[in-house]
Amino acid sequence: MPKGGRKGSHKGRVRMYTSPEEIDAQMKAEKERKQQEQETGDGGDAAAQNDLAEDKLPGSGSEDSDDECSERKKTGVEGLIEIENPNRVSQKSKKVTQIELDEPKQLSRREREEIEKQKAKERYMKMHLAGKTDQAKADLARLAIIKKQREEAARKKEEEKKAKEAVAGAGRGMNALSLK
Repeated sequence: MPKGGRKGSHKGRVRMYTSPEEIDAQMKAEKERKQQEQETGDGGDAAAQNDLAEDKLPGSGSEDSDDECSERKKTGVEGLIEIENPNRVSQKSKKVTQIELDEPKQLSRREREEIEKQKAKERYMKMHLAGKTDQAKADLARLAIIKKQREEAARKKEEEKKAKEAVAGAGRGMNALSLK
């Protein structure tokens, strides 16, 4: 006997599948049943329901047919009292001719911040290249110090070179005199 105390599990059972033809037949039967219910329900109160339906629909049809509130079936008190919910916004589709391509696109907060960040970076780089920022001034001062150090080092090398040439020249002169 298995640990769970059951003799079998769900895994070996036969599965039943519905064919597409059977689904279509069920859908047709359901539609027919709904139509029959509507026909039998309309028998006694047909005139009263027609009057209510005319009140709900727009007058001549020349008004906006896009109004979904009139097409929606009103339930409860809605059929008796006109209720306007300011929080309920109906989705209205726009035609291609109504869409304005010229109006400026509204940017999100992140996009605006990213653009401002890029502009600030560009302004900083311009000022930096002009030498107006604190960092640029510090860099220029450091460069000036390095230039002076290199000039001094080059001057010292040149002096040492001249001194060596003078010593070598004097040494050659002595060697030349001593050989004669």
